[in-house]
Amino acid sequence: RCGWDRGAPGGCEAGGCGPPRSGGPKTTGARGSAARGGPAKSGAPKAAGAGKTGTGPLRGTPPRRGPHGQRQAPARSRELDAKIEERNRARHDKPQVKTPKTFGEEEGERLQKVLARAGMGSRRACEELIEHGRVEVNGQVVLEQGLRVDADKDEIKVDGLTVASQSHLFFALNKPAGVVATMEDPDGRQCLGDYVNNRETRLFHVGRLDTETEGIILLTNHGELAHRLTHPRYGVKKSYLAAIQGPIPRELGKLLKNGIELEDGYARADHFKVVENTGKNYLVEVTLHEGRKHIVRRMLSEAGFPVDRLVRTSFGPIPLGDQKSGWLRRLTNTEVGMLMREVEL
Repeated sequence: RCGWDRGAPGGCEAGGCGPPRSGGPKTTGARGSAARGGPAKSGAPKAAGAGKTGTGPLRGTPPRRGPHGQRQAPARSRELDAKIEERNRARHDKPQVKTPKTFGEEEGERLQKVLARAGMGSRRACEELIEHGRVEVNGQVVLEQGLRVDADKDEIKVDGLTVASQSHLFFALNKPAGVVATMEDPDGRQCLGDYVNNRETRLFHVGRLDTETEGIILLTNHGELAHRLTHPRYGVKKSYLAAIQGPIPRELGKLLKNGIELEDGYARADHFKVVENTGKNYLVEVTLHEGRKHIVRRMLSEAGFPVDRLVRTSFGPIPLGDQKSGWLRRLTNTEVGMLMREVEL
């Protein structure tokens, strides 16, 4: 009771706590409490566990406790344990389903990224190459962007030229006279390896050049390409400039093309021409696809014109150009593609 005037009409005996307002008596009791948003009060006691869901024990049931007083889960029957174990075994014995590649981790790299890394241009420029149908993967023209490829396994071509993977290295060296055409020399003489000794990947030379012969020699770590470039089956041509003393008869070129007999068989030139003539000094160009030892020197000497100086000016489609003596340069991707096309790679 709030102590309101018990004698006053509409006081606490009427259920209110103040004088009645105009318009009728105030709602009282449980209905008044519910009207204000609170729970309705009831005189009946709430049943134990009422309002709880699930299969657990009722509140009135004391929980199972262990030897140290900790709560324990209710005991399960042996039949239930057996069913659970059987279900677990069945789940683990199922054959593992392989996730399709579409939803798993994607393999390879995007084609435009491989092309850009190979030196074909920026990513956008490589995407334009794809859009214009200039790129082939394993013999199929690619027009869609985002195709994933393996640069070491897939054959990628741009405008018909093979794109070499980043793991392969290709160099052209203008070998000076006096340098031994080996990667190492046990006698300590200057050799090809002295020009590439700072490379992490081991390189090897393609073919050979005489110690006193100058000019272009290729270095790479692509074994199959090196093998094919020097194999007689593919007939890769090499051109040389030779300084000799004249006068030279007109039939010298025809003689060299028909073949000159040497101690190890006939040797034939594919092409011969006089490049320069100053008095008795002649500069001639000889092109041939053979690779026998001292082949150009022996052919001209057998014809009666010993060589004073010899320079190899091209190896297949790769020219020496204006590359300085002793300089090493990396082949462009286009040059590598031309070499591979030369030997059907």
